[in-house]
Amino acid sequence: MKVIGVSGLPGSGKSLVSNISKKYGVYVVKMGDIIREEAEKRNEDSGTVAVNLRKEHGQYVVAKFTIVKIRKLFKSNKNYKKGPVFVVDGIRSPYEVKLLKKYFKNFVLLSIFSSPKTRFNRLKNRKRSDDSIHIEDFHKRDERELDFGIGTVISTSDYIIVNEEGIGKYKNQINKFFQKEIPSKL
Repeated sequence: MKVIGVSGLPGSGKSLVSNISKKYGVYVVKMGDIIREEAEKRNEDSGTVAVNLRKEHGQYVVAKFTIVKIRKLFKSNKNYKKGPVFVVDGIRSPYEVKLLKKYFKNFVLLSIFSSPKTRFNRLKNRKRSDDSIHIEDFHKRDERELDFGIGTVISTSDYIIVNEEGIGKYKNQINKFFQKEIPSKL
């Protein structure tokens, strides 16, 4: 089993990595979905839940939920096209990286980088419920992500893709990454 972690600040382009990965027969587990599901249960916003979960259960909590989800997917489906290979979208902290590396020997970390200006414009256009349309909220969200340790995650990645030069070039970079990391012999 191979697990590819994807990290990057909000609006950097992680979702496109996940979407493209599916054409390679990869299963996607989104850490943000885990947070959003818990936020819905608690009737709280996802930012508050992301912080509170870590306070209540420790820095490894989201990675633990992710590992459980991957194991369930692995057990429920033995007909993998390639591998199996999983993408974990939305890694935020070095604690999550550490735990994922412990459980999955073939773990690779890819980070996506985009400038704050580019990311803010994308978030305004994306209009997901937890996206910031006000610059102050955008900065607060970035600060929260940085407090989780995402800067350390990005700086220690195995691969970094800079997503600033248009969708076509970015898609090509993503495809080259998957062609390298998911050999046809899997």
